[in-house]
Amino acid sequence: MFVTRAIRLGSKATSSVSEELRVIAPSKLAIEDVSKSFKTGTGVVQALDRVSLQVGEGEFICLVGASGCGKTTMLNIIAGLEKPDSGTVRADGKPVTGPGRERLVMFQEPALFPWLNVFGNVLFGLKLKPNLSKKNRHDVAKYYLELVGLSRFERANIHELSGGMKQRVSLARALAPNPRVLLMDEPFAALDALTREQLYGDIQKIWKARRKTIVFVTHNVREAACLGDRVLLFSPHPGRIREEFPVELPRPRDINSVDLAAHATQITKALKSLGQAEVTVAR
Repeated sequence: MFVTRAIRLGSKATSSVSEELRVIAPSKLAIEDVSKSFKTGTGVVQALDRVSLQVGEGEFICLVGASGCGKTTMLNIIAGLEKPDSGTVRADGKPVTGPGRERLVMFQEPALFPWLNVFGNVLFGLKLKPNLSKKNRHDVAKYYLELVGLSRFERANIHELSGGMKQRVSLARALAPNPRVLLMDEPFAALDALTREQLYGDIQKIWKARRKTIVFVTHNVREAACLGDRVLLFSPHPGRIREEFPVELPRPRDINSVDLAAHATQITKALKSLGQAEVTVAR
């Protein structure tokens, strides 16, 4: 049973498990006129050009576009991993000047520590929470492993896991510090279709239960229509938001549904009009 009261270690108060597992208010994001360029051996590449975007509290938005259109750069700037050349990013009205535990990233590769088991990897993320006691950290880690369906595998080694299970561990690790914003960079791209489809259902359930603001980068149009409240279409060279597509379908959504296919077709037509042949239309 989880501890439900705060305890004290010496003179320093520690957070209780119930405090750590409470559903906190998600952040709203404001991106204003953000531009970013990179110097390469052949010249300067304008990755983003005056991008502006408002993301509501608890909103799930998907960024879609071909490789090189600035989606991941935008995600890294929101995370505070990169700085824009100009423009501002604010989370709940406060400027984003660097990384912070309120905004955590889930990458395309799981980036798990092979010398730690499943439980140890999730526990590692809780080092961002210094006010938690050791026992409370363990209880919180167990909660998130249960949330992603991996309770039975908490002592498994990373090399023993399938690709989908590794991404579940990565998701649990990102959720464990209870961030207000979850930034996801093509987390399902390397998985087989059946595993991806199962994870689409899982991430929708977790999003509903934990009320996170999610910014999700993908090449896959159907994936974006399945997950997002809005789908934002990026064009490359320079990266700009060209169109916005609201997806007003009930959840949980089935990626194989006819209604969802209609939304995906609409987005695909817009992509083709921009000549973005690299974008994945099929699952």
